Amino acid sequence: MNTRMISLTLALVMTAGAASGKEDIMKRAQGLFKPLPATAPAMKGNPANPAKVELGKMLYFDPRLSASQLISCNTCHNVGLGGADLQETAIGHGWQKGPRNSPTVLNAVFNIAQFWDGRAEDLEAQAKGPVQASVEMNNKPENLVATLKSIPGYQPLFRKAFPGQQDPVTFDNVARAIEVYEATLLTPDAPFDRYLKGNRKALSAREAEGLRLFIDKGCAACHGGVNVGGTGYFPFGVREEPGAEVRPPADTGRFKVTNTAADRYVFRSPGLRNAAITMPYFHSGKVWKLSDAVKIMGSAQLGIRLTDDEADTITAFLGTLTGRQPKVVYPVLPPNSDATPRPVTNI
Repeated sequence: MNTRMISLTLALVMTAGAASGKEDIMKRAQGLFKPLPATAPAMKGNPANPAKVELGKMLYFDPRLSASQLISCNTCHNVGLGGADLQETAIGHGWQKGPRNSPTVLNAVFNIAQFWDGRAEDLEAQAKGPVQASVEMNNKPENLVATLKSIPGYQPLFRKAFPGQQDPVTFDNVARAIEVYEATLLTPDAPFDRYLKGNRKALSAREAEGLRLFIDKGCAACHGGVNVGGTGYFPFGVREEPGAEVRPPADTGRFKVTNTAADRYVFRSPGLRNAAITMPYFHSGKVWKLSDAVKIMGSAQLGIRLTDDEADTITAFLGTLTGRQPKVVYPVLPPNSDATPRPVTNI
């Protein structure tokens, strides 16, 4: 979506908000957003079964997916911390600092694509990236497969998860199992979900006013749907360039994927569910206070200066997007054998 189209969309949203005046804010919200479901959606080409989900859970928490055997998926996407890691940018192999903030894994299944630049089409593709990235898990598919095959307890789990396959311990199946598990990491029953289902008391007066501002100011143009965002790509700096610390000049976003000039500084809009607990913000991770992030979005994307009260009121609404967090029993992982490769900790 180019800047002209975004500006037109914003104008339409803001005009509709102004024209609606006293229109029921609940009805307007129900037309723009959807409640989160309580159960995982089906994965195209990767049907779930209980054994596959359980295997995916074990792999998600197993640090042996990394060369150092210290870093798991949960390291950067901690399900006990809103699916994120509370770091500006991810810390990976050999304490290397990654280039971008770790997006939350919670509800990520509803995003149009994965990573800030959308380079992974789905959670299966995403699961393969960090394993191979030198700044993250620093492993290779063949090494990972050899490690898993050396662990006797994994063999029957793969066979049960992928019945009928002669050799089910593959890198593709690792990613498929992780995908179906990650699809279960949902946070339904947020106050906003209850509001969308018709419970007007689910939001306080101030939170409802924050919702109205969120719509009327134009935020919903990029942050709508079930995940309150995550469904499109937008330039960061539609109306005004953010500061160089917030939008580092060297990180050109989706341009690095498409090599198309129009995609320079274009990023996938983040879903805003659980935003109140997944600080810091933006792909740079340089903003720690949610109300500050709201103000930056007002100036950069909408070309407006939000007052402190407006930003705080919108922030109050965003707090209603925090849903019921997944309660996960940490899995007991199968032990190594004498044949299991040793950890590699050098950079």
